[in-house]
Amino acid sequence: MKTRLVSGLVITAFCVVCGLTAGVPLGAVLLFCSLVGYYELARALKVHGYTFAQVNEESLKNGEHLLSENGQKINGLEIADMIWIAAFYVLLMVLSFTQDATMYVRHANMLTVLVLFGVFFTNMVIYVASFPKYHADQVIDATFAFLYAPVMLSCVYRAEYLPYGIWVYALVFLCSWICDTCAYCAGKLFGKHHVAPILSPKKTLEGCIGGVAGSVITCLLEALILHALAPETNFAPAFMVIGFCGSIISMFGDLAASAIKRNHGIKDYGKLIPGHGGIMDRFDSVIFTAPVIYYLGVLFLTVLNTPV
Repeated sequence: MKTRLVSGLVITAFCVVCGLTAGVPLGAVLLFCSLVGYYELARALKVHGYTFAQVNEESLKNGEHLLSENGQKINGLEIADMIWIAAFYVLLMVLSFTQDATMYVRHANMLTVLVLFGVFFTNMVIYVASFPKYHADQVIDATFAFLYAPVMLSCVYRAEYLPYGIWVYALVFLCSWICDTCAYCAGKLFGKHHVAPILSPKKTLEGCIGGVAGSVITCLLEALILHALAPETNFAPAFMVIGFCGSIISMFGDLAASAIKRNHGIKDYGKLIPGHGGIMDRFDSVIFTAPVIYYLGVLFLTVLNTPV
C-alpha cells in the first residue's frame, strides 16, 4: 500500500510538471507512455509473441489454424505500428509550433484520421504480404491497440493547445483520479448495490454516484478558480458538463481495461510502475477520459468560441 501511495504521488507531481512545461517535454512523455501502453496491450491481446501457422494443406482448405507462442519476440505488426506511433506524435508536436488553436484542432483531427487509415492499411499489407504468418485476429487487435492507447492518449497533449489549454489538461486527470478516489470512499461508506459483480465486485452504485458528484464539484471549483484569475471567463456550466461526462467515461475506462485482462487471464498489463502495474493499469481511466474531455473542450472553447 505504501509503495502504491508513493508511486501515485510521484506520478501526480510528474503530471503537473508535464502540464506546466507542455510542448516537447509533454509530447515526449506521452510518446513513451503510448509506446509502452501499445506494447502492453498488444501482448495482452496476443498480437505480441505469437505466430500463425497452417497445419497442412487440408487444414488450409478447412480454415483451421494454429496460433502458437513465439517467446517474447516483437513481430512485424508491432514494429510497423510503433513507427506510426512515433511519427504521429512527432507530427502533432510539429503542428503545435506552427498553428493557432483553431487551426491546430482542425489539422490535428485530420492528422489523426489519416494516421488511423495509414495504420490499418499498413497492417493489412503486412498481413497479406506475409500470409499465413499472422492471423486476422492479430491484425484487428494490433489496429485496436493503436487506437486504444496512442491515439486516445494523444488527446492529453492536444488538450494543451485549446484555449485555456492547461485547465482542460487538468480536467482530464481530475475527472479520472478524483472520480476514482471519491467513488472508492463513497463505496466504502455507503456501497450496497453492486453494478458489475462479475467484472468488478467492489464497484457499487453508491460509489459511482459519489465519484460523479466529486468530479463535478471539483470541475466546478476549477472553473471558479479560473474565473477568479481571468474574470472574462465563465466556464462553470461547461466544466460541470465536462466533469459529469468525463467521470462516467472514466469508470467505463477502468472496467474496459479490467475486462480485457479478465478475458486474457492476466493480473496486470505490466510492471513499470511499482504498486500499480503498467501504463495500461495506471492510466486506464485517463486514456478513456482524455478524448471525451478534449472534444468537449473543442466544442465549448473552440467551436462555440464563447464562454458558456
